[in-house]
Amino acid sequence: CYRENILKTAKALVEDTKLLVSGAASSQDKLAQAAQSSANTITQLAEVVKLGAASLGSHDPETQVVLINAIKDVAKALSDLIGATKGAASKPADDPSMYQLKGAAKVMVTNVTSLLKTVKAVEDEATRGTRALEATIEYIKQELTVFQSSEVPEKTSSPEESIRMTKGITMATAKAVAAGNSCRQEDVIATANLSRKAVADMLTACKQASYHPDVSVEVRERALRFGTECTLGYLELLEHVLLV
Repeated sequence: CYRENILKTAKALVEDTKLLVSGAASSQDKLAQAAQSSANTITQLAEVVKLGAASLGSHDPETQVVLINAIKDVAKALSDLIGATKGAASKPADDPSMYQLKGAAKVMVTNVTSLLKTVKAVEDEATRGTRALEATIEYIKQELTVFQSSEVPEKTSSPEESIRMTKGITMATAKAVAAGNSCRQEDVIATANLSRKAVADMLTACKQASYHPDVSVEVRERALRFGTECTLGYLELLEHVLLV
C-alpha cells in the first residue's frame, strides 16, 4: 500500500521536474506554478515515505533511517534544482547556468530513482544492506562533487573542528571492516548510515576550515586535496564491503 503511494507520488515529482526544467525557458508564471507544484508533491512524498518507515516498526530503526535519508536526498536535490531553475530563467541555451540546470535535474532524477530502489529493497531483507550501501556511495559521490566545486562555504570553522570530525571517519572505517567480516544485513545497514554522516561531516568541516581567514591559499589547496583523497579512499572501502 505504502509502496504504491510512494511510486505514484514519485512519478508525479519526476513530471514536476520536467516542468521545472522547461519552465526556465518560459514565463515567470509557469515557472512559479511548476515550483509550487513540486513543493506540494515533495511534501506528499515525504509524508508517504514517513508512513512507510513507521510501518516497519521500532525493531528496525536503521532501515527506517535509510528510508528517511532517501527522501531527504530527494528534497535537497529538489531545492538545488529550484535554485538552478531560478538562475537559468530567461537565459540563452548556451549560458553556463543552463548546464547547471541540466546537472541539477540529473541529480534530482538519480535521487528519485534511488528512493524507489530503496523502497523496493526494504521489502526484501536479503537486499536491504546492499541497497543501503549503494545509496550511501551515491550520496557520498554527490557530496564530494559539492565539496570540489568553487563555491565558498557560508561560514568558516577552526582547523581543530576539522580534526575532530576525522574521528567519525575512523569509527566508521572500523564499523565498515567489521560489517565486511560479518556480512550481516543489520551491520551493513548501520555502516551505510554511519558512513554517510561521517563523510558528510568531514567534508563540511574540511571545507569550512580551509577557508578560515588565517589559512593560506597553499594550505587551503592541500586541505581540499586531502579531503578529496580521504573520501575517495573511503568510497573504495565501501565498494569492497559491497563486493563482499
